[in-house]
Amino acid sequence: MKTYNAKPTALTKHWHIIDAQGKILGRLAVQVANLLRGKTKPEFTPYVDCGDHVVIINAEKVKVTGKKEEQKLYRSHSGFPHGFKEESLRSLRARRPTAIVERAVWGMMPHSRMGAKQITKLKVYVGSKHPHEAQKPAIHESNKEKQ
Repeated sequence: MKTYNAKPTALTKHWHIIDAQGKILGRLAVQVANLLRGKTKPEFTPYVDCGDHVVIINAEKVKVTGKKEEQKLYRSHSGFPHGFKEESLRSLRARRPTAIVERAVWGMMPHSRMGAKQITKLKVYVGSKHPHEAQKPAIHESNKEKQ
């Protein structure tokens, strides 16, 4: 029995649209990361980019459980003395709501050159409008169950 190795030229890339309204942040991030990596496809090969494009709408309406709205902190450091910054989820949601979903998905992706290439296929938008109608994105199955 031979092992199947996917060839980048033989793969087809699909576009998925996911409505984040009312979804739990972590569960959404896992689902999106699997689509971006291509793990839901039978021809998945770890070292080949076989993932799909994902468009997330209503990013500002994503939910978190427990007291994460006040207690979850996003930290960064500029590298300079006194360059440490800390921001709560609530203030980040008010300032830049797409960053919450983007950072959660990036945390689920492999931190390598392949992961950096795959994360560029993620598009996150506030509200229900997006500029990717020409690509004819299909509504993802988890959203069809809700409707």
